[in-house]
Amino acid sequence: MTMMLNINNITRTQAYLDFYLQYPEIHWAFLGHAVSRNGGWNMTDLKGDLLSRLMNEMKQEEFFEFLERGNWLIFQDAFPQFLLYGESVKRRRSLFYLLPCFGISRFMEVIWNDFWVRRDSYILAIAQIVNEQSYLEARMILNPLYKEKVLHTLEFVLQDLLSFNQILFPSIKNGKAELSGMTIHQFGSLHERIILGKRLYRLLFKDRIKHQEILSWCIAHRHTGSRKDYWPHIFNDVNEGLPGPLQIRRLKNCRLIGSSPRLYSPKLEHAWPNVKHEPAEPGDWFDDCSVVHYLVESEESIDGNITGDYCETLQNLELAVLAKKAVFI
Repeated sequence: MTMMLNINNITRTQAYLDFYLQYPEIHWAFLGHAVSRNGGWNMTDLKGDLLSRLMNEMKQEEFFEFLERGNWLIFQDAFPQFLLYGESVKRRRSLFYLLPCFGISRFMEVIWNDFWVRRDSYILAIAQIVNEQSYLEARMILNPLYKEKVLHTLEFVLQDLLSFNQILFPSIKNGKAELSGMTIHQFGSLHERIILGKRLYRLLFKDRIKHQEILSWCIAHRHTGSRKDYWPHIFNDVNEGLPGPLQIRRLKNCRLIGSSPRLYSPKLEHAWPNVKHEPAEPGDWFDDCSVVHYLVESEESIDGNITGDYCETLQNLELAVLAKKAVFI
């Protein structure tokens, strides 16, 4: 089942949501869905109106490979855990002793057994954040190939400076589309990624009304990979513009200037082909019990107001495209 659903970002993202709707006590499934949507948007950005003008095709492919591999790795680690939980529910007995058979960390075997008894959805979700980010650390972030081609490149540094690394959670409130979320900085830091995951969890689950608004939007808008999914007034999955360099500004305060064409944001199926992956690298990341301190709940206040920052990001990126002659190679 995991292999069948791990075809591409679209199938993974939908699988997370379908599982959450069946088992809403497994909070990470919804967090995984919401973050995976952003992964798809980042993938199609590489072929969209702005980033495609700042990167040559080779760099676009290298960045896509990085995003796709990470998305694939997390799913093939997380979803067998979900399937085993579903089977445990059906049989009314814990089957988590089987987790090592799927290459799952012994850390998660302890956590799942604890959840089976205490039903603490928060502890389970945060443990899964720690697990998935730690799982990626050795296989992606510390991988010399990805360090050289992606993490240490000028493109990655400039994306960080431009704040074009935002996790967005669209929602509908009083009939109007809203965005909440956070900006990723220091992606190469395991600690920062875990802390970001905890903050994103709070955005999704701390406020029940906000949670329902975001969930309702996700159910109503099937993921395509195009940013048109949440802002059709700015983005379109059909290219309305002319080929060649961008000549004039189109955006101001997240509105199109005059009769400017919308920004091209393709569907994933039109941007990238499916990828056949090599098996995940073996090994258990868990070798330090100090990670349990991440399971302590933080009372940090998170407002998630990101619309203004995101609008500024789009405008800065557009200005970078207009200013670019040979900034990227």
